[in-house]
Amino acid sequence: MKESAHLSSIDKSMKDYRIEKEPFYLPLQDEVQLFALAYENKLPLMLKGPTGCGKTRFLSYVAYKMDIPLITIACHEDLTASDLVGRYLLDGATTRWQDGPLTIAARHGGICYLDEIVEARKDTTVVIHPLTDDRRVLPLEKQGQILEAADSFMLAISYNPGYQTVLKDLKQSTKQRFISIEFGYPPANLEVEIVVQESGVSEKIAADLIKIAGKFRSLKGRGLDEGVSTRLLIYAGVLISKGVEPRRACSVALITPITDDPEMQKILEEIVSTIV
Repeated sequence: MKESAHLSSIDKSMKDYRIEKEPFYLPLQDEVQLFALAYENKLPLMLKGPTGCGKTRFLSYVAYKMDIPLITIACHEDLTASDLVGRYLLDGATTRWQDGPLTIAARHGGICYLDEIVEARKDTTVVIHPLTDDRRVLPLEKQGQILEAADSFMLAISYNPGYQTVLKDLKQSTKQRFISIEFGYPPANLEVEIVVQESGVSEKIAADLIKIAGKFRSLKGRGLDEGVSTRLLIYAGVLISKGVEPRRACSVALITPITDDPEMQKILEEIVSTIV
């Protein structure tokens, strides 16, 4: 049974953003409790960790459990402040205002999640700052208004420190506006359970995939920019469960997505051949 304590404080027009089916997620530490405390105390939240380790799945899970609408924005370099806040649109001979996703969440309540925020332009991310301190307001400059965020509003962002560069990193002025929960790859026993649940392969095959992942991840910084993600392990498992030969599945799901270097690909293929 889903908890509905927040239902009365969130606008019913947000029903389209509610998650109807419970996502599969295995809590690793105290992240669920920390999220609940952050939400109840109106603290903005940053999820840190490598790609494909479960940050977005976690947020979907807690949004479902607490019956909170979730609006997800995939950040990219062409994302503008107007894309977040809203804009005037032509409507016949007149214009009408259309709220952006950030404004919708702030106005009606719910979680606004900026996924991979470092991909957005810095002049765009500045627009979130007034929502992340005790003011909890969103300036609607084109309307000449200041919108006070609903009590049930929460701002959440995700951030992969492994991808930070001089050009793509979060400013301290942004980082220090959030509490942060760090995510990593699950312990081997839990990762096996996740792969089995999500892909349908046997525990033996899942365990072999996790062994391969451990070998690959040990090469991060020694030929690989990033280790293989749990998401890719699930992809490999799906292919295997559908009849693809295991080594071929590992090649297309685990090796070629993470490196274009022929020599490194050969090394990874040799690792795979010793396990499956």
